[in-house]
Amino acid sequence: MRVEIWSDVICPWCYIGKRQFEQALGGFEHRDQVEIAYRAFQLDPSYPAGKTEDVAEMLSAKYGMTREQAVDMNRQMVERAAGVGLEYHLEGGQAGNTADAHRLVHLAGEQGVQGEVVEALFKAHFTDRRSVFDRDSLVGVAAEAGLDAASAHEVLASGRFTAEVEADQREAQRLGATGVPFFVIDRRYGVSGAQPAEAFAQALDRAWNEPR
Repeated sequence: MRVEIWSDVICPWCYIGKRQFEQALGGFEHRDQVEIAYRAFQLDPSYPAGKTEDVAEMLSAKYGMTREQAVDMNRQMVERAAGVGLEYHLEGGQAGNTADAHRLVHLAGEQGVQGEVVEALFKAHFTDRRSVFDRDSLVGVAAEAGLDAASAHEVLASGRFTAEVEADQREAQRLGATGVPFFVIDRRYGVSGAQPAEAFAQALDRAWNEPR
């Protein structure tokens, strides 16, 4: 059974959703027969490459709230993350273009370390406060997770996997995803959002047991 997960490495709900899905998968009887594939979704593909913005300022502008309200929103997110065992440090966090990060995730898929690289990128951004926008920092994070550093530098310099990242984004829209995380099980069932582990467990059981 194949599960495709559309997410963005700077989406706080995506990391929470990933953990809750993993909790469900851990209790799934057939977990060893489940293949996970990560697909690219950029929250804002219009961000200029190399430019970053304070997350609280971005939230303030996007939702028409004060900066103090945005900071409080982040504080609540930190508490939600802690509830699934994640450590978030959002104060002073940055938003930016994540195309390069997604291109490395595609490379990681070729090298058999996609899950490890995705986890490392989430942890770098939300827990360790390392840049997932600067190319040298990106390569360093991915290499620590098992990606070949030389290949990573080559990919980022060449523009390779750009078409695949853009195709992932279009595919998500075609499937009706308006946000992330978005989980597609065997191309038959979709689960939208950071659902509780119980909801993911039910979806996995249903997909496995219903006739194909």
